[in-house]
Amino acid sequence: MKIDMIKNYYLYNGELFDVGKTINIEPPVIYEVIRIIDGVALYEMEHIKRMKKSTKLIGYDIKRDMEKISDDIKRLIEKNNVSNLNIKLLCNNFDSEEQDFYTYFIKSNYPSKEIYERGIHTILYNSERDNPNVKIIKDNFRKVINEKLKKEDAFEALLVNEEGYITEGSRSNIFFVKDNKVYTALGKKVLLGITRMKIMEVCKRFNIEVIETDIHENNIDKYDGAFMTGTSVNVLPIATIDSRKYNSVNNNIIRKISEGYLDDMKNYIMSRKSDM
Repeated sequence: MKIDMIKNYYLYNGELFDVGKTINIEPPVIYEVIRIIDGVALYEMEHIKRMKKSTKLIGYDIKRDMEKISDDIKRLIEKNNVSNLNIKLLCNNFDSEEQDFYTYFIKSNYPSKEIYERGIHTILYNSERDNPNVKIIKDNFRKVINEKLKKEDAFEALLVNEEGYITEGSRSNIFFVKDNKVYTALGKKVLLGITRMKIMEVCKRFNIEVIETDIHENNIDKYDGAFMTGTSVNVLPIATIDSRKYNSVNNNIIRKISEGYLDDMKNYIMSRKSDM
């Protein structure tokens, strides 16, 4: 598979190189994406810890330690003079004494204000991850999903397993809302996103009950609203799932969670900037 880098520089095992030549790597590949806002890597250590945990789940260890990875991120931000973009961490060649660890900027798309105000169109798609808790690159899966999204003019695909249960989005975690409660898939069946974890914390702070349960595709009509979460989208209301319509953008619980998460982000960024 080919690595798609942008900006001027990337890091390979801590060494700085010019972006330019095509780099091809072999699977398995574990990765993590971290959003940079105002020069701050959002929830940096949580992302690095998850990356290391994902690697352990497939029987390997990332040898590069957390502090060096953190230093790589800071150095890359400074060298590229970037304030707002996504950084990708990527590791492979696990059996080698000298693993391959890349740190680089990637093309990043963030929803516009208008998209948050109208909500997104999503579709149901029959698929599930082989190992839900591992963030591992599978190029063919991403290609097929992107083609389907383009064909259906959809923003995200909600994955449905063989039993008909919705687990997660193709690049996100999915939540449903009914009355004053939030429902989401069982943690063992999904990628445990960092944004998902922060949403759980926000709900706890606001005394909003979160129920982890199986959510069948035949029962989603009963919910008042739904939203997706992810590194680049924060909390994004879902307006439609296939032909089903939801008034998610006006749902008070979803609004409260979104505002709480944005406050958490701002507080994190302010605290990190004060330490710089």
